[in-house]
Amino acid sequence: MTAHLTLPRDAAAEAPAEPRARFRDLLAAEWLKLWSLRSTPWTYAVVLLAVVGFNAGTAYDTYRYWTARDARSRADFIQDGIALQEAFTGNAATILVLAAGAVGAITVTGEYGTGLIRTTFAAVPARRSVMAAKAAVLAAVTTVLGALIAVASFASTQAILSGRGLGVPFDHPGALRVITASALLLPVGALTGMAIGTLVRHMGTTIVLSVVTLLVLPVVFSSDRYWSAVVSHTMPLDAWQRLTQPHTFVTPFPWSTGGAWTVYAVWTAAAVLITVAGVHRRDQ
Repeated sequence: MTAHLTLPRDAAAEAPAEPRARFRDLLAAEWLKLWSLRSTPWTYAVVLLAVVGFNAGTAYDTYRYWTARDARSRADFIQDGIALQEAFTGNAATILVLAAGAVGAITVTGEYGTGLIRTTFAAVPARRSVMAAKAAVLAAVTTVLGALIAVASFASTQAILSGRGLGVPFDHPGALRVITASALLLPVGALTGMAIGTLVRHMGTTIVLSVVTLLVLPVVFSSDRYWSAVVSHTMPLDAWQRLTQPHTFVTPFPWSTGGAWTVYAVWTAAAVLITVAGVHRRDQ
């Protein structure tokens, strides 16, 4: 009798490949990662209180010394729409941009500094998706925070100025534009800081470069000469000034509010593109 040998088949089928992470899962992970840091709520609270407090302080200064102004100064204040300008001052915008760049920088360089980013990329090899989710969460959080700061600043300043009959309501012409432009300045600055951090990956250097990009360059390029003014008009802080300036403001080379909104959009898109594409190209 001849024995017939048969090769045994595999008892178990080949294990299916692990499914790719869904983008909403990446968003949830980045959300948890952001708020798991104890410094996050404190940082945002300090930024909110500092900016709102600065604006309110300026309005209170106007309220306190209003009676010391002469009749011409009072008339110019009302005619030039300075009450609306004090809803969000230039110094407060500078503080906001400085904080925004730092927040964006820390969001990405903190992971590189601790090495957590390697664990993240090992778990999710789709690095561009990870960075896109990180940028989306940062944009959403800073937009909400920016809106809170802008609305609180407007409400507090106009309430203080109303004590002298100077405050304006939310539906005052130009008020919505001031609030929106001030609110969106925070996410634009934060995403810029994140983009720089993605390329540099060092917290200190990233913060310095963010300050130079967002605050120093607008000062370097003057609006008194044409080509310098053209470059200056491409800066987010200058775009904010254009959107919040009173109707009586005069500049040698005027530009449209549509151009200012375009600056916001272009900087946001460029920052996200650099964040997503930069990490992919550098880590090949």
